[in-house]
Amino acid sequence: MTGPFLNFLKIFLPFALLLFGIQYTITLQLFVTTPFYYSLWSVYVFHFIATVASYLFLLFVHKSFPDKAGYTFMGTGVLKMMACVIFLIPMIQSDIVNRVPDVGAFFIPYFLFLLFETMVAVRLINKV
Repeated sequence: MTGPFLNFLKIFLPFALLLFGIQYTITLQLFVTTPFYYSLWSVYVFHFIATVASYLFLLFVHKSFPDKAGYTFMGTGVLKMMACVIFLIPMIQSDIVNRVPDVGAFFIPYFLFLLFETMVAVRLINKV
C-alpha cells in the first residue's frame, strides 16, 4: 500500500501547493481589503487531510475488497461533504455580512481537489 500512496503523494502534494500558491496570489491581489473568516492555509490543510484520509481508506478497501472500491469512493465523498458543512458552521453562524468570498475561497479548492481525487480514484478502480 505504501507504493500507490507514495505515488499519490508525489503528484498530490505539488498539485495542492500549486493551487495554494495560485489562490494565495489571487487573494493578495484582488481581495486585499476583504476580511476572511478562515485563513487560506486552514482551508487547504482541511482539504489536504480530508483528501489524503479518503484516499488512504480507498486504498485499504481496494486492496481488501476491490469490487467495493467504487462504493467506498462515493461514501468518502459523502463523508467529506458532511465534514465540509461541519467545518463551515462557525462561519455560517458568525455575523459576517458577506459570506461569498469565504464560500468561494473554500469551495473552489474543494472542487479542484475533488476533481483530482476522482481522476486518481477512477484510475485505481479501473486496475481491477
